[in-house]
Amino acid sequence: MDLDTVADELYGLRPEDFTAARNARAAEARKAGDRALAGEIARLRRPSLSAWAGNLLVRERPDAVAPLLELGEGLRQAHRELDGGQLRELTRRQGSLVSALARQARQLAAEAGHPIGDDAQREVETTLHAVLADPDAAREWAAGRLVKALEQPVGFPAAGAEAVRRAATAGPRDGTAHGLGRRDGTARKERRPDRARDKAAEAREAERRRRVAQAREEAEAARRDLDAAQREATAAESEAADAERRAEELRQRVADLRERLREAEAGQREAHTAEKDARERARAADRRLRDSRRHAMTTATKLAELEGTDED
Repeated sequence: MDLDTVADELYGLRPEDFTAARNARAAEARKAGDRALAGEIARLRRPSLSAWAGNLLVRERPDAVAPLLELGEGLRQAHRELDGGQLRELTRRQGSLVSALARQARQLAAEAGHPIGDDAQREVETTLHAVLADPDAAREWAAGRLVKALEQPVGFPAAGAEAVRRAATAGPRDGTAHGLGRRDGTARKERRPDRARDKAAEAREAERRRRVAQAREEAEAARRDLDAAQREATAAESEAADAERRAEELRQRVADLRERLREAEAGQREAHTAEKDARERARAADRRLRDSRRHAMTTATKLAELEGTDED
């Protein structure tokens, strides 16, 4: 028995079967004398429903793993290179693939006898988006041992949208403006701007900039709120994990103490039985002693009488 083998087994079970199976494997390791392994097994955490569904998808649909990982590599490269065309194409594939895989996970969970709801399916989708954005998350997901839904890195979707916009508006790299081609200098000189139209355009541009600035402020405030909420959630999750580990350690300690108590009680019963047997033997020996004394006295008396008769 080793930790990887046990973990593979446990994270393939339904969540409600996890704890009992984990405790049984930890007890087997302790019985075999491997207390270090028993402790490692006991610290394995039960997966959330959405994490279990994600693990189930990896285990039951291994052919879905490689396409998602390849798409993630392509998306990250397109982000780095600001390749607008590639980003648009891969983003379209991202949406359809993530939705399809999340539906498959939900179907597999239902077939396994444990249907998941809309919230859990959304958490599966969030995990899949995280897999696309983060290679470490991708490796964790592909192992099929998730404990909770993965969080998508902050900024990845926004960066994608901004990258698409920048790449789309940058125009061809030969210096022409948005693909319109160079104009003859004489033709530009011949155009005369319409002042009213220019003023209206300036007003529209000023309004657009004001709205953009306001949207940026709102987005920044929302990002700060999201960061704070994520820090709070991470802290709460860490506290919950610590509490779960402590509770598990105490459960194991209680189990050990109960086992020792059962052994002590069994020893007490054996000692009580031995005590009763010893007392019974002592009483029997005492009876034999009294009988022997009476017999000795009787024989001594008889001997004395016989000796007296001989003297006469």
